[in-house]
Amino acid sequence: MRPLRPFNFNTSAELFPAAIRKKKRAGFTYRRFGTAAEAVQFAMEQLPTDSLNGAYLQVEEARFDQNGIRSLYESEAFPLPRRPKPAPATDADAA
Repeated sequence: MRPLRPFNFNTSAELFPAAIRKKKRAGFTYRRFGTAAEAVQFAMEQLPTDSLNGAYLQVEEARFDQNGIRSLYESEAFPLPRRPKPAPATDADAA
């Protein structure tokens, strides 16, 4: 197992859709981003879940699948503000 280098969120990145798609997903094609942070934020906050499934992020020589992208987004080192998580539903909400 190789030691992990700190991830550079300022490196340019490319986001690719799933290689094989059963149906066309409107609005998601290959995109290039100035920073990996922007690409990760776009993938996690703007892509529909079915579009993220099978997509991958290319940053220099490294590739990140859906789980890898999520790990980068949830990392303490992620430099951009995250979309607030929805509040958990309570019994009062159901009434």
